[in-house]
Amino acid sequence: MAHPNRRDLGLLVLRAGTGAVLAAHGTQKLFGWFGGGGVEGTSRAMEAMGFSPGRQSAIAAGLGEAGGGALLALGLATPAAGAAAAGAMAGAVSVHAPAGFFAQGGGYEYPAFLGFAAAAIGVTGAGRYSLDHLTGHVLDRPWVVAVAFLGTAFAAAAVVGRRAQGRADSAPDSGPGPEEAPEPS
Repeated sequence: MAHPNRRDLGLLVLRAGTGAVLAAHGTQKLFGWFGGGGVEGTSRAMEAMGFSPGRQSAIAAGLGEAGGGALLALGLATPAAGAAAAGAMAGAVSVHAPAGFFAQGGGYEYPAFLGFAAAAIGVTGAGRYSLDHLTGHVLDRPWVVAVAFLGTAFAAAAVVGRRAQGRADSAPDSGPGPEEAPEPS
């Protein structure tokens, strides 16, 4: 057996930790594990946060987190796993952004960190101690990195943009705009 490589050991630790956190968070959404709301509760929460339709949003976020996290931990299809998890975290960042950066105030610090960690692993690769390495990197090719991250970027931008537009459309009207102002008497 080859001498252990610190880089590969470090990637294993980072993948396992990040993947486990993401997978646990996703199973809260999908199955109600660890005190989560399951699909039904998460669907209602997604609707309240402006993601529509709520059920599909809950399932997509849950799969991005649980599936992406599990695959990251295993080091399998690492580019797609990292991109999926990062995309799910982009949606979470959009929810927490109005509260600022720090998590203690409800900000986006935590989902941003998870998203950046997942993206970094997806771009870097899983390392020697992974299922990608064991399978000859069949699902970890440069073109997979490009396709996974471009696809996720477009999907996340569309979802977050649609949420922002929906929230703007439902915002209370602050009075007549210049074109709606009453005629002077």
